[in-house]
Amino acid sequence: MTQTADVLLINAHILTMDEEMRQYHSGAIAIRGDSILAVGAQTEILAAYTATQTVDCGEKILMPGLVNAHTHVPMTLLRGLADDLRLDVWLMGYMMPVEREFVSPDFCRLGSLLACAEFIRSGVTSFADMYYFEDDVAKATAEAGLRGVCGQSVMKFPTPDAKSYEESLAMAREFILRWKGHPLIVPSVSPHAPYTCTPEILHATAQLAVEFDVPLHTHLAETVFEVENMRNENGMPVIPYVKKQGLFEAKVLAAHCVHIDEGEMRTLLHAGAGVAHNPSSNLKLASGIAPVAKMLEAGLNVGIGTDGPASNNDLDMFEEIRLAAFLAKTAANDPTAVPAAQALSMATRIGAKAMHIGHLTGSLEPGKRADLILVDTSPLHNSPRFERDPNNAYAQIVYAAKSTDVTDVMVNGKWLMRARNLLTLNEADLIQQAQSYARHIDTFLMAREQSVLSKLIALGGSSEEESYEVQIKVRLENPETAKIALNSAQVEILYQKHYRQYDNYFRFDDPAQGRLRYREDDFIDEKGKVTSVRARLTLIGEDRAGALEQDVLLSRSRYLAPATQTLRFYREYFKPASEIAVEKGRLRWHIRYQGEEFYINLDTVERPDLGNFLEIKSRTWSHTDAVRKAQLTTELIKFLGAENGEHITRDYVEIRS
Repeated sequence: MTQTADVLLINAHILTMDEEMRQYHSGAIAIRGDSILAVGAQTEILAAYTATQTVDCGEKILMPGLVNAHTHVPMTLLRGLADDLRLDVWLMGYMMPVEREFVSPDFCRLGSLLACAEFIRSGVTSFADMYYFEDDVAKATAEAGLRGVCGQSVMKFPTPDAKSYEESLAMAREFILRWKGHPLIVPSVSPHAPYTCTPEILHATAQLAVEFDVPLHTHLAETVFEVENMRNENGMPVIPYVKKQGLFEAKVLAAHCVHIDEGEMRTLLHAGAGVAHNPSSNLKLASGIAPVAKMLEAGLNVGIGTDGPASNNDLDMFEEIRLAAFLAKTAANDPTAVPAAQALSMATRIGAKAMHIGHLTGSLEPGKRADLILVDTSPLHNSPRFERDPNNAYAQIVYAAKSTDVTDVMVNGKWLMRARNLLTLNEADLIQQAQSYARHIDTFLMAREQSVLSKLIALGGSSEEESYEVQIKVRLENPETAKIALNSAQVEILYQKHYRQYDNYFRFDDPAQGRLRYREDDFIDEKGKVTSVRARLTLIGEDRAGALEQDVLLSRSRYLAPATQTLRFYREYFKPASEIAVEKGRLRWHIRYQGEEFYINLDTVERPDLGNFLEIKSRTWSHTDAVRKAQLTTELIKFLGAENGEHITRDYVEIRS
């Protein structure tokens, strides 16, 4: 007795990509609803099933849809924006400013639809994304009919969709609640990377992922610089550091993992984490070559990703699979490393496992979703075809086939492309809308490329400081009272330093450019001698979040860069409209008070002659933390005996001017 299916796909060379790597040279698949009923030899399937629709596949290869394990799909709208640059210049000078100006729900929706069209054309049926306004990414993905593991980004920086990381965390929770259980979308949370997240963010996002049993998608150990910084600042590599923060309590998808050793691989394996290898992006940004062969040998689930289109610059998984195989062979100096069948598995079954959706997709097996593609291997670049070795079919796909050979795509039992015609998206309209965005971004960048921030970043070594700064100055008649209080048991002194500081503030005709400070710090020892000198540049924005009680909560964009040239050089390079000099002696204490860290400065401002000041500062990425620190600052003023002094809410240069 035959069973009824909705669709029968017959006359196909089937690569199931299952654990046994079964193939059927004259095969067929029965599909009902969104799932696969049966896979096997055509004679057996036709004897067991009937269907309302039968599709002759014309001896094409029928295989699972490709799985892109790491990308940032809205960045299709930034494709080709700024190439062949240092990573810091590319990221801080172009990507981040453009994102802050243009990224919106509409931007993310259009960029995602454009990416989905490219995915469908190139045979990708599932992908893992991480970006802003992920709700709009998910909506676009579902509209296109693709399967997505969509991650709401969380960072310590203000982002296009959130002013603080607390707001990002709240958005991630709402996003997960909204999409949990959707037939195509698996919601996830995405702490961007250890260097863009605080330990609190890593812990909180892991707990959120555990609470809802969803994946956690992040970047780990992408560059040597990241790994060296982690060792210098925390005394351990990246993988042990995030383990310490509880990240591996969640189902982690770790992008890149270029610079990890075998011990870190075992840590990832024991945590059940998946890895997303991004060969083109790693090469283009000179990040290095990931030890993929060793990861696979260790038993890790390693998928393949394109990364974002701004750092690749395409979403072509055929290209990535081929490159992943070639790089592994070159790195191991072994042509047998990562053979074609294994490389293709990384882009299908293993990649789906890495994304924690292996129970849904990645292979053609009964019970799994009907996510599949047809690949035409008859064109010239695929000819001839050999069938002596069963591995030839995999080699043909990996080493000879191209994304343009994909003719038909089905996801969740629904056709998204037939005979190379997109069925769910208007490709021409998307291209036209994307070009309109490109014109606006070009105009923005041409006006901005001479900005102070762009010039600062171009010097190299720039970094962004904490967004929130609690700061108060109090004019003092007698600094000795504060010194005595600092020696009490109520304050833990972490360190104490003595400086002479020489500041030159550059001002510009456009206040929106902010103020640039060139500072030389002379470090003074107990005998009053200069022991070392440090110079740096700080770009300080003008925005303030507002006042809290007597303290001022500043929300500023603060960028630091080492000053390796003379003051004269920076005058000629930045061309300020005016310049103001401030000189002072500074005694600095780094203290812990009621569990929070503060900097206490006792300043004697000599140029101009402004007198003595007590300054209390603390910085944080957290708005909630800033509010608490502002309250404690008020207590510290009283504790240090300065409650009756004149409160100053301006910088010294503002008092001077």
